[in-house]
Amino acid sequence: MTRSEFRKRFSANRVAVFPVIHVLDNEQAEHNTHIAVDGGCAGVFLINHDFAYPHFLPIIKHVRKAFPDLWLGVNFLAVTGKDAFPVLAELEAENIRVDGYWADDARIDESGGGDGGDSGGDGQFEASEILDVKKACGWDGMYFGGTAFKKQRDVKPDDYKTSATIARNFMDVVTTSGIATGHSADLGKIEIFRQACGETPLALASGITPDNIAQYAPLVDAVLVATGINVKDDFYNIDPVRLAQLNVQINLGDPT
Repeated sequence: MTRSEFRKRFSANRVAVFPVIHVLDNEQAEHNTHIAVDGGCAGVFLINHDFAYPHFLPIIKHVRKAFPDLWLGVNFLAVTGKDAFPVLAELEAENIRVDGYWADDARIDESGGGDGGDSGGDGQFEASEILDVKKACGWDGMYFGGTAFKKQRDVKPDDYKTSATIARNFMDVVTTSGIATGHSADLGKIEIFRQACGETPLALASGITPDNIAQYAPLVDAVLVATGINVKDDFYNIDPVRLAQLNVQINLGDPT
């Protein structure tokens, strides 16, 4: 998938906004999804911070049934695509479509060599295995793979270019972050990732706020955002006003 294909997919030549909803129950997940839809977002990601992913599945089913046409992504906390993709394929067999999966760690190995190109993934054993599982199980949704991502393995700044260059061959959307939830990413890091990703879409998944989005908008194709648009001091609920402010600032900062 190229950047232009990604942007066309979401019907606007601008940065796609995906609110990340830390789900608690059906009612809370549906309520916040409504806010995202009313705010004109490209879609949402649901994530299970408070319980294991098997308990998360009924909420995914509820949201999908409530929003049959919504672009719906999920993140099973700390679960790689190797284990997630077969579950998503099973949901699809039940007519519960999940359009995207975001993994915190796509298991890119900057020291492993290989780039997944003509080598077929030589040296990238875990990332290659994840991609093989995706193909084998038949789930064909969009894969957002965490690369040099918060709370995962430490990746030195000198390795950012290598990391992004490898990653673009193993996922649909290279996805990176700042050092922690709510912490803005170093702009220099995102500039390196943008250059290394080339025509592969790039998503940023931490520290985005209405106050800083304009500086990242020319560099990324999507933002996955929670605390920056949530009600103040509330981990679980979107503030419609802050979401609207974010969209205004994206329009100012994205030159496309």
